[in-house]
Amino acid sequence: MASQVSDEILPSPGNISPNSPTNSAGQIPLEQPPKLKGRQKLLQSLQRMSSSPTLTRRGRSSSTTSYRRDNKASLSCVSLSSTSYSPCLGNGSSSQLYGGLNPRPATPGCSGSPGEPQGTNARIRLMDTDGPGFTTPRTVPLPSDVRPASRGSPRTATPVGVKVEKEVITPESQPARTLDFWGDMPQELKIEIFQYLTPQEIVCCSSVSKTWNEMCYDGQLWSKVDTTEYYSKIPSDVLVKLITCGGPFVRDLNLRGCVQMREKWSTDGERISDLCRNVVKFSLEGCRINKASIYSFLLRNSRLEYINLSGLPSVTNSAMKVIARSCPQLETLNVSWCNHVDTTGLLRIVQSCERLKDLRASEIRGFKDEKFTLALFKRNTLDRLIMSRTDLTDNSLKMLIHGENPNMDILTDRPIVPPRKFRHLDLHQCPEVSDDGLKSLAHNVPDLEGLQISQCSDLTDESVMDVISTTPKLSHLELEDLENLTNITLVQLAESPCARNLEHLNISYCESLSDTGMLRVMKNCPKLQSVEMDNTRVSDLTLMEASFRIRRRGYSDELPKVGLRLMIFDCANVTWAGVREVLSSNAYIPRASRKPVSTVVTVTQTPDAGSSPETSTFVTPASSPSPSPAPTYANEIIQLKCFYGWQMTVDEHTKRVLRGDLAAASRLDRKWAEYMIATEEAGAAGAGARRRRRRAREAERLYNEDEDENDAYGVGSISALGGRRRRAQSGSSCIVM
Repeated sequence: MASQVSDEILPSPGNISPNSPTNSAGQIPLEQPPKLKGRQKLLQSLQRMSSSPTLTRRGRSSSTTSYRRDNKASLSCVSLSSTSYSPCLGNGSSSQLYGGLNPRPATPGCSGSPGEPQGTNARIRLMDTDGPGFTTPRTVPLPSDVRPASRGSPRTATPVGVKVEKEVITPESQPARTLDFWGDMPQELKIEIFQYLTPQEIVCCSSVSKTWNEMCYDGQLWSKVDTTEYYSKIPSDVLVKLITCGGPFVRDLNLRGCVQMREKWSTDGERISDLCRNVVKFSLEGCRINKASIYSFLLRNSRLEYINLSGLPSVTNSAMKVIARSCPQLETLNVSWCNHVDTTGLLRIVQSCERLKDLRASEIRGFKDEKFTLALFKRNTLDRLIMSRTDLTDNSLKMLIHGENPNMDILTDRPIVPPRKFRHLDLHQCPEVSDDGLKSLAHNVPDLEGLQISQCSDLTDESVMDVISTTPKLSHLELEDLENLTNITLVQLAESPCARNLEHLNISYCESLSDTGMLRVMKNCPKLQSVEMDNTRVSDLTLMEASFRIRRRGYSDELPKVGLRLMIFDCANVTWAGVREVLSSNAYIPRASRKPVSTVVTVTQTPDAGSSPETSTFVTPASSPSPSPAPTYANEIIQLKCFYGWQMTVDEHTKRVLRGDLAAASRLDRKWAEYMIATEEAGAAGAGARRRRRRAREAERLYNEDEDENDAYGVGSISALGGRRRRAQSGSSCIVM
């Protein structure tokens, strides 16, 4: 078996000079071959001819086979008779690519023909590759430095030792770009940022630059123009500019109290009406505006849902006619205190505006007209109806609730009508309403949440109790100045289904009401937030019950908040002791939540008359605190409005409790109590008057003095034993201070 060998390149003697000339093909040969003559030159030419690839394309056989023509041998057969010759190494281009290397056939035992000169150039010799198992390819690849860069054009190798200088082309230096954060920001983001500013801040920013001025008066920022907070500070020119810049973007226009616009409505009213055509909420309460501007604005805004024209003398029934014709989507209308409007104009609105839910018409004439109340009955879409200070009568109120000639239930003797959708009904100061008219509300307003029947002097317990017992959702009840009301109404209120939802109660100037009814109300109404009891017969018992109910709402680590507001002006039975009970309850902490306090006991003993006294001090250590933090503040406290002479002390005490300074609040409570006691003693007659007056002055001095150190009294008017050390002065006794 022939041994497996690989191709081998025999190096030629000598080194190649870097300055060697190149051949005609542009290649650098390893060594200049000698010029051949005679037979050798002829054989080399024949070898090139026989190895040419054109012979294959012409159908001629390869030079490695025995080539015969007419049974005669040719010269090419003589030079290519070896069977181990490879055509790929003997083609005409091999000598050119290899720079003069002679790719002649060779055998392992012979390095060349006998006639060739030895050592003239390097040769490529093929080793034995005909043996079995040979896997090495029989072709030799071109060196990487002479491979052609493209088809048909070989790449010239760089001679060894020659340095090639490369020209580096650097781009022209450009100035560093500065980041303009605000300038590169999209316009939409800028507008979004400006929307977080208040109107006053936006107007101030408009003076920064011309660009900012354009952005600040962009219409997207003024979709809501509400001048409630700055109506007295903004000039009329700036206000007109805001409205006109907003233009079609304005949807909420509230000009309440802008009296400075009086002249602008005459000059720019038409332009404002032309630009603002998409307004949904419109309020002119307290403004000075002419009729033409009102009519022009109402005619051009058919999408109005909320209109507030209260207190405008220029609003008449003609304006109501315009609203009824051009504002079909109206839901809320406020025409209170418009002296030139009556129910004749409101009737057109009720008949035309099918979505009307809120009608506020205080001090409007014509509510005794049953035709108007019958139209309200047929509409039955109102959630809120305000008819205070009107000429409403019992018959018109019955027409509003029962309609005209309703069918009667035989068993209950009540009219069979659909229930009304009223949630808030205001009938206060309607002097012509009596029990007969108010009873019509019973069983017909199940969704009623707010009822105001104050100053209806003819109402009694009978009608009020019927309404209270049939309105389970009632949360606000106004019963002010009902002289005929008694404690029976309060007891019925505490037992009615609405007691668990009641939040606001007003019984001021009901002089017949006392603790009998209010104690039941305080006990059975857990959600009470406001109680007005001016000029009633309630006493300190009601305040104590209210304090107890507020304490039951719990304690926590968070600062307290106001949970109940009590008004007890001019209540003859309320004393400073009841007020102090409320203050002490606000600063009260449960016993388990108090901080441990060390008790200091000083004992002075005198055994004999001639011996010196002996003093002993005992300190009781504080108990160890509980592992879990206990609550320290009440969840809710009482805010009290009382006699004006006590109000400053009450307000200061409430401020200290709300900020969590319970020790300071307790100290103020104690000093105020000492001052009140001394004042009462100073006013008493009899023996010791001078001594009591002196003690009163001393108590007043201590009350006015603001001590910063913490005293021995605990929080919530509970004093600890000991505290500040005091030395007892006694002859032969033992006194524990």
